[in-house]
Amino acid sequence: MPTTFPYGLHGDSRQIMFDYMEFQVFGPGEIVDFYSTSSPSCMLQEQDQDLAAFFPELIESDWQEHRYSQSVESQSSSSSFSSDDLFTRPASPPPPPRTYKPCFVCQDKSSGYHYGVSACEGCKGFFRRSVQKNMVYTCHRDRNCIINKITRNRCQYCRLQRCFAVGMSKESVRNDRNKRKGKKEAVKMTIMETYELTAELGLIVEKICRAHRETFPSLCQLGKYTTNSSSDHRIQLDLGLWDKFSELATKCIIKVVEFAKQVPGFTGLTIADQITLLKAACLDILILRICTRYTPDQDTMTFSDGLTLTRTQIHNAGFGPLTDQVFTFAGQLLPLEMDDTESGLLSAICLVSGDREDLEEPSKVEVLQEPLLEALKIYSRKRRPSMPLMFPKALMKITDLRSISAKGAERVVTLKMEIPGSMPPLIEEMLEDLQNLEKHQKSVTTQHTHAVSSQHMNSADFPL
Repeated sequence: MPTTFPYGLHGDSRQIMFDYMEFQVFGPGEIVDFYSTSSPSCMLQEQDQDLAAFFPELIESDWQEHRYSQSVESQSSSSSFSSDDLFTRPASPPPPPRTYKPCFVCQDKSSGYHYGVSACEGCKGFFRRSVQKNMVYTCHRDRNCIINKITRNRCQYCRLQRCFAVGMSKESVRNDRNKRKGKKEAVKMTIMETYELTAELGLIVEKICRAHRETFPSLCQLGKYTTNSSSDHRIQLDLGLWDKFSELATKCIIKVVEFAKQVPGFTGLTIADQITLLKAACLDILILRICTRYTPDQDTMTFSDGLTLTRTQIHNAGFGPLTDQVFTFAGQLLPLEMDDTESGLLSAICLVSGDREDLEEPSKVEVLQEPLLEALKIYSRKRRPSMPLMFPKALMKITDLRSISAKGAERVVTLKMEIPGSMPPLIEEMLEDLQNLEKHQKSVTTQHTHAVSSQHMNSADFPL
């Protein structure tokens, strides 16, 4: 703002001058009128004649210089202007086209600054990989190859030397890698922290674990004993081992029924669906259980009374051609290192499967299975935070169990022709007609409830 004034302005005239200069600073369209007038000429009518003589000259010089410096039109020579002159703005010029800096290494289009210099995506990635993997390249010429967009892939040695020459930094690569590693670790920590069992799921896990332990003692709880019967080579069937095995298998079936009764929601299903699920899953659970008692260094399996048999003896006891497949499955379980809780949850998931045939209420069964799946997922990931794939791997074992069980059912058919007498009733009916399961429990043990006809069963008197 000038401090001297032409044309002898004094007093009120100076104040009006300052006001008008303030109007000029803010520009057209922003402060239209300080004195509620429609144009500068109205303001001039209220001032002395000296101002009237001064304003046209001021407007002509300063205001037009400010306005026409932004316009592409020619400068007007007129000393007067209308209100249209105040509010008409020139059209904004189009933005300049985006320009790309060349890559310092190969002169391709740069995608930004990478590791200290302007570089394209190709050279950025090449430099990062070379540094991270400590690559050593060789030039087959004179170590002065031309590096450009076309030739950059012909000589890795010269390309890397070019990267160093233009200023790419090894330290930038290392720092970038550490940042990414830190982010990954932070994500892992977040995942670990989010896997917590709710109170409801925690109760399910507790019930399943207790049911599994009560019906299936772990290997360390058993007093092992062995037998020398037919341990030298494989034969079609050792009747002595078969009698022992069938006796133990009958007891194990009863334990599976006891386990099923304690699975949350199982006894709330219809009796028909309970029997269907038990028939379909019994052999799955029996195989899963015996395979968790596999001792790899001795290649043996231990039954619930402590009887420990070799692979050959298992074959001769009745497993026959199914033997190697069962032992292979047992070996595949070892890396999972499942504990009692995980074995129990996986058994419960095998049992409560809504895809079994002939179910009356498959959707209800699926609803029961959902919290079991969620409980196994959270429990296994919480137990092994660094091994998130343990849960899907455990679920995949169900498919293997079903395949073995299908062949096991076929093996029962051939066994009927190999044994001299009849198949133990409970084994036959669990695998073929489980409707009469409870009747045969009475003949197996006197510690269980009296049998009743299956059409009169309810959730309270289902076999224990």
